[in-house]
Parts: sequence; C-alpha cells; structure tokens
Amino acid sequence: MAQLDGVKTAKATTDTKKVHLISLGCARNRADSEVMLGSLLENDYELTSAPDEASLVVVNTCGFIEPAKRESIETIMEAGELKKANPALKLVVAGCLSQRYKGQLVAGLPEVDLFIGTDEFPHLPQYLQENLPKGSVRAKRKNYLYQGELPKKNTLSRVSSYVKVAEGCQHQCAFCIIPAIRGPLRSRPIQSILGEVNALAEQGVKEINLIAQDLAAYGREGGQSSLLNLLKDLTRAPDPAWIRMLYVYPENIDEEFLDFWADHPRIVPYIDIPVQHGSDRILSLMNREVSRAQLEKTIARVRDKIPSVAIRTSVMVGFPHETDKDFEALLDFVEQNRFDHLGCFTYSQEEGTPAGRMSDQISEALKEERQLEVMDLQRDISSRNLKSYVGKTLEVLVEGRSQESDLLFEGRLKTQAPEVDGICYINDGPVQAGEIQKVTITESHDYDLVGRVES
Repeated sequence: MAQLDGVKTAKATTDTKKVHLISLGCARNRADSEVMLGSLLENDYELTSAPDEASLVVVNTCGFIEPAKRESIETIMEAGELKKANPALKLVVAGCLSQRYKGQLVAGLPEVDLFIGTDEFPHLPQYLQENLPKGSVRAKRKNYLYQGELPKKNTLSRVSSYVKVAEGCQHQCAFCIIPAIRGPLRSRPIQSILGEVNALAEQGVKEINLIAQDLAAYGREGGQSSLLNLLKDLTRAPDPAWIRMLYVYPENIDEEFLDFWADHPRIVPYIDIPVQHGSDRILSLMNREVSRAQLEKTIARVRDKIPSVAIRTSVMVGFPHETDKDFEALLDFVEQNRFDHLGCFTYSQEEGTPAGRMSDQISEALKEERQLEVMDLQRDISSRNLKSYVGKTLEVLVEGRSQESDLLFEGRLKTQAPEVDGICYINDGPVQAGEIQKVTITESHDYDLVGRVES
C-alpha cells in the first residue's frame, strides 16, 4: 500500500481543500494515482499525509486477485470510519475494483460518495464539482490512454519515477482478469512518452522505470512502433541517467533488441520477465503460449548478451490441476535458472476467467505450503547471488535516509528495482541524497546489501 502524500503548507486554513490518497496494487496503478493527484492539485487541492485532516480521501484499488480485493475493501472501510468524526468528508473509490464490480459495490459500501473506474479517473475533479448523488458510479469503458495532456505528480521518489507507456493487454492468460478490466492493448505515441520523460529529467529524476502490462508488446497493436524504437529515441537524450524495463514478456525479446540494449549502458542491466511456471503442462493450461525450453532459451540469450544482468520474474503456485510433479518441475526451473529476484503468488480463482471455471482447484493450504517452499528456495538463491557483490565498487542511486535508522542512507544498484527488490544500505562516507554515487559493498544479506561511499 502506498500513501501518496504531499507537504502541508504552513498557511493552510480550514477552507483549504485537502486530499489524502492511498494507492493499492501495482506500479501501473500508482501511475494512475499520480494522474489523479496532478489533476487535483491543478484544481486547488493540497496533499496531506494525515487522513483525519482531509476533506477528500481517494482509495485507488486493485481488483486483480482475492487478497488484493480484500485489502481494497478493508482500506475503504477504514477510510469510511473517518466520516464519523467528519461527516463532510468525501470518499472516492477508484481503479480496478470500481471498474470490475461497478454498481455491485454501492450496496455493500454505503459510505462511499463516488466510484470511478479505470477509464474515467482523469475526470475526478470535474465529477467532484458536479456534486453527484452519493454512491454514484462513473466506470464506462472509454479506452483511456494517458497522453501527457494532464498534469501528473511523481510520487515514487525525488530521483525515480514510473512511466507507463501503454494500457490494456493483448494476452489471454487463463488466470487473468486484466484484459476484461483494462481493455485491449493501446500504446502511447513515442513523442508523448518523450515529453513526460523530459519533464521528469528537468525535475531532477535520474531513473525512469518503463511499465506496461507487457512492455515488449509496446506499439505492436498498431504496427507503427516497438519497444526498440522507443528505447532508441529515449537514449538520444542525455537524461535520465538510468532507464529500467519492467514486465517484459519473453515472446517478443529478439536479437536486435538485445544487441541495442548491450550497446547502451544507460539501459540498466535489469529486466523483469514474468514466466509463471516451469511445467509445460501448466504453462499450456495457463494459455501462456510459451514452453519451458523457450523460456530458458530466452533467459540464456539475455544473460549472454548482458553478462551483468539481473533478471526478475514472477511465478504462480496452485494453478488448477497442478500436481506434485508439476510443482517439482517449477522448483527445478527456479533452481536451474537462479533468478536474481523472484515473486511467488498463489493462484486466485477469479470469476470471469477460464481458469476460474476449471475443475481440480487446489486447496488454499497446499497453495500456501508450495508458496513458502518456493520462497525458501529463492531466499537461498538470492543470498548466494548477493555474496558475489561483496568487495565490488558499484553505482548506487541514493534515495535518502533509511526508514530503518537515521544513521543509515539507502539506495539501489542498477540491479535493484524500486519497491519490489532489495536495497543497498549506506553506513559510511560522504553521502549525497539524490545522486548516483560509487559505493563499495561490504556486506550481503538475503535480499539487501550494505556498503560505504568511496570519497
């Protein structure tokens, strides 16, 4: 959960419109939250980190899987409690949950003033001015695509930002409801993306993290562009210093792309390649259109072209029909490929998906048992991988003082993505927050590193 907070002004009055926004779910959802915040700031709202001081609370929800839905509902209900002390408070629920369930939420959440979907959230200030009846729903399918025409408030950090380059998804994975919620793939024009990146660089941002449901599919629906073309244009400008790629499905990773990446060190040696499983039978049932052999060939090609690369992936356990043999294949796949970063999710039976209608659903207890086994294996792999960093002097993007202690600073290597991976703690040396500095790694742990700045 990310509370996207601003700095309160000292001269704020009781008439000041203040917004407290909570963004749940993925980085793509955060990008939508930043558009909402930017629009609200343009309409005389002030951001506040204190929800009990707010005149407006916005919860941008995730509706992807059952745990995310539960977290969204619990967060909405917590926000609704604020109305007991402040009956004038407006509560807005935005995002995937509103889009997916629309009017179904109205009866169960009477404390909500407005539900707004994934295509209409840019119009939030307008809807607030219209004084709509309580419980109104604005969630029509409009195939929204951010073009840079709206203000946007970067909330990730002073030196790093997400840039969403496309909406929707062209894949038809059996377990996934995202195409039904977000619609078909639609890509932003390159010039729109370049304009956003240039504006971020002028604000001092040193790292952009390119995101989409599948970054490798960027531009392919229109046949006019591609991820490679986008990278070529991004690397023509001197800033930002780091360009990171997240959520790149393996099907469209080709030699030309890899050759360009290898020749451009500003594209950091990091890639997130979702694989989902290591059993061909389960991959087929998932409708993933890729085999284990193809996945391993792609991983090997990436490592051959970019020897220092860190690969992140995500896998799923407990998919319907997953046998002990299938699970053992997954464990073997993880062990053999030694991913630098890995997230393991338990399958969630979702209505409206082909997998949700499958027989042989796996018990929650077995799913959780398998998840723990995968993560125990990954912890050991990560610990062994990070030992190789000790003694090396590497570039670290210093983000500021650590949340653990004021005596520490923290940052990230090129091989560590924001929010999802480990970090590098800095315990010695002349640290400059907001800068890229040379750090000698002195310790490694399961997921994090410790180092000192070289003066």
